[in-house]
Amino acid sequence: MLHTDNHSKTSGIPSAWLQSKDVFVFDLDNTLYPAGSNMFAQVDRNIGAYVQSFLGLSADEARKVQKRYLVEHGTTLSGLMAHHTIDPQHYLDAVHDIDFTPISYDSALRAQLQSLPGRKIVFTNADTPYAEKVLERIGIHDQFEGIFDIRAAGFKPKPTPEIYDQFLSRFGVAPEKAIMFEDMARNLLPAHDRGMGTVWINTGEPWGKADHHPRYIENESTLLSEWLKSYFDARALSQS
Repeated sequence: MLHTDNHSKTSGIPSAWLQSKDVFVFDLDNTLYPAGSNMFAQVDRNIGAYVQSFLGLSADEARKVQKRYLVEHGTTLSGLMAHHTIDPQHYLDAVHDIDFTPISYDSALRAQLQSLPGRKIVFTNADTPYAEKVLERIGIHDQFEGIFDIRAAGFKPKPTPEIYDQFLSRFGVAPEKAIMFEDMARNLLPAHDRGMGTVWINTGEPWGKADHHPRYIENESTLLSEWLKSYFDARALSQS
């Protein structure tokens, strides 16, 4: 599904975006690869196991803490850092120790990214070593000029507002020139407030929809590749 608001559109994409946006900012997990691969489910299980061991909880209790911290602090790690003494790198290494084979080379997405008319950057709550493995597995690691990760953000996760300013400054991005793609709706609010276009990748997960509001969700799709196809169709139509 491609959702839009009531402004002028071409094939579902805001027509102004076709001329004014030339920086494409992508979340990583469940955005640059389909949530249906269930690859991130491994990370999710590792986080639960880490919380269970670290806090000495039952599996059910750990799951509740894990998801409460995710909603309240942006990531489970941020919640653990706020309430406990923890080595964030030890946590990241542990939870990202997974099998990457559920995601595979995506020639279609690679071609779409190659055709985008502008800059492409990854903005993720994961760390760079993990992000690089994911991007290499998909076959798109050479399509991005950089990765802004959780370490670059001082371990403060999206949607912490100030790290969006840090991201924009680090890469010299004018927010009005950018579109941000993200599977967690709440992470698009600070992007919208800074003037970035927003596209929500709706995976159907309840935490992905947390704090969703039409005010700051300008476009919506269930798959990044579907949105990109609509974007290229809109560009072709606008130039015909």
